[in-house]
Amino acid sequence: MTVGTLKKMHVTLANPVEYALPIGEQLIQLNAYIGQFISLEFTGIIECTSCGVVTKKSYAQGHCFNCMQRKASCDLCIMKPELCHHHKGTCREPEWGLHNCMTKHTVYLANSSGLKVGITHRYKEHTRWIDQGAIEAIEIAEVPSRLTSGKLEVFIAQSVADKTNWRKMLKNETEHIDLVAARDDIFKSFPKEFIEYQLTDTEMTSIEYPVLEYPTKVTSLNFDKTPLIEGTLKGIKGQYLILDSGVLNIRKFTGYKISFND
Repeated sequence: MTVGTLKKMHVTLANPVEYALPIGEQLIQLNAYIGQFISLEFTGIIECTSCGVVTKKSYAQGHCFNCMQRKASCDLCIMKPELCHHHKGTCREPEWGLHNCMTKHTVYLANSSGLKVGITHRYKEHTRWIDQGAIEAIEIAEVPSRLTSGKLEVFIAQSVADKTNWRKMLKNETEHIDLVAARDDIFKSFPKEFIEYQLTDTEMTSIEYPVLEYPTKVTSLNFDKTPLIEGTLKGIKGQYLILDSGVLNIRKFTGYKISFND
């Protein structure tokens, strides 16, 4: 038995993707459990991933209410980067914003449940794509800040989705898309102020996941409703465990203290 606080799964781009589940100070190599019966039980304790205080409810993926209110990483501009206000001097944590927002970002196209546009920190693309369950992705622009990436994303999102249909992604109801052609098509209407950031020679990355069997019907599992979640691990995709009893979004329960048994 392993007992500790959950964090989002660590991922490594391989064939297939390699997953490790952080529980407290332990890292459980999950690929080895594919096809086996596992059990995860919520102890009833939620710890803030920022300050460590025990909280009755988790906010913004693992924070207590106070940290959610004061941390820059929980501000609205994290979900909507086009609203980044660091340059205005109003960031909740200016030093954090300097290192996380005023740095190079990548704008990309991915195929998770169909064509979508997204952004991430430069050189963290693979992690982002895997977390979203993308089966293929390509970088299309490198920009100097989070704000710039958000503005470009908003422009592209006028014609391309910026959200993933997680149920479709988990069912693997996704067909191949020529992302190079999609990129070149988007470039035809690129605003002049973004042309200098174009990446014209990037190649598509294909991603495979450790899945024995995809669900035909997606049933979402929830520690708040069912403290004991168990079943045969059929696969892992995105930040989801695919069990024969349903699917569990690990990232949603960041900060939950659980016990893991096999």
